[in-house]
Amino acid sequence: MCAVEAGKRGRRVAVIEHADRPGKKILISGGGRCNFTNIYCQPEHFISANPHFAKSALARYTPADFIALVEKHHIPYHEKAPGQLFCDRSADDIMRMLEAECAAAGVNIFLRTKINEVQRTTEFVVRAESVVFHAPALVVATGGLSIPKMGATAFGYDLARQFGLNIRQTKPGLVPLVLGTRDRSQYGDLAGVSTEVAVSINHHAFRDKMLFTHRGLSGPAILQISSYWNVGGSILIDLAPGRDVAAAIGEAKVRNMAAVRFAFQGFLPHRFATRWVDLHTHVAWNNQALAALDRQTHEWVLLPEGTEGYEKAEVTAGGVDTDDLSSKTMESRRVAGLFFIGEVVDVTGHLGGHNFQWAWASGASAGRVL
Repeated sequence: MCAVEAGKRGRRVAVIEHADRPGKKILISGGGRCNFTNIYCQPEHFISANPHFAKSALARYTPADFIALVEKHHIPYHEKAPGQLFCDRSADDIMRMLEAECAAAGVNIFLRTKINEVQRTTEFVVRAESVVFHAPALVVATGGLSIPKMGATAFGYDLARQFGLNIRQTKPGLVPLVLGTRDRSQYGDLAGVSTEVAVSINHHAFRDKMLFTHRGLSGPAILQISSYWNVGGSILIDLAPGRDVAAAIGEAKVRNMAAVRFAFQGFLPHRFATRWVDLHTHVAWNNQALAALDRQTHEWVLLPEGTEGYEKAEVTAGGVDTDDLSSKTMESRRVAGLFFIGEVVDVTGHLGGHNFQWAWASGASAGRVL
């Protein structure tokens, strides 16, 4: 996106790519359908040490701008969950579109080109194994640490440090959580069971599906909250958002374990309902016990042991400190002509197309001033 915008302005542009083809993460995203943007993308859908940083770029290049590009290339798409746009066919449509735009803008793409060294004299000198590039401006769009099997490395962070920029601590984002030994032994065999919950940490909350895995929890609600979770912290899960559990049980003619299980099976998958009730049983089902059970249902506290790591993380939270960058152009405040865009920056979007929109917007912002 950055290369296209710069190329359209008559700049000579080289995209240096160490993989054998560009956009590998685009191709695997959204189950191969690429959730390429979110209609409702706003700055509040992003996490950053500076919550205002993303505003300028997102305002300059909007979801409507990217949708117009998609429609220009006659790519069929659909809205899956509210606001989330996916290709009807495959993510390859988005890659072909970007490659076509690059070609039209005269952009040169160098594949299988591993960079050995970057220097700055009166210009930037980028040395690869078989070629040396000279340019007045250098854009770092290397992504984060997530999905290393796709080629992710710390190269972008290392380059930022080389030029004196600060790095906000990185961690896996939008990632499944791993439960402790006790919780795994109690719920691990429910792998594959899914239910709608509201999960929260402090004042951040998401209502969506939660999925049990062999090692812990996943699903959209868990992936969303994982970006806010830190080791040692707990998460709060409402298993029956908007429901009066005590009232549902109280309607039973007889208050016993069978009645409680039956009531829970009305809003939870049967296996999970039975397991959860058995683990939160009371000696007598009086009004006080029902109130306690109701409270536990809406405020189930779990202490994750960790995450599934960068291997399973969709994004990397943290990154190049936004204090060191211009929010309008993405240019380094310390080194003229040095830009950082996309995931390598300390701007992390929620699930649902927001991270792609940040990539397009930050790329366009830099490309328009190069």
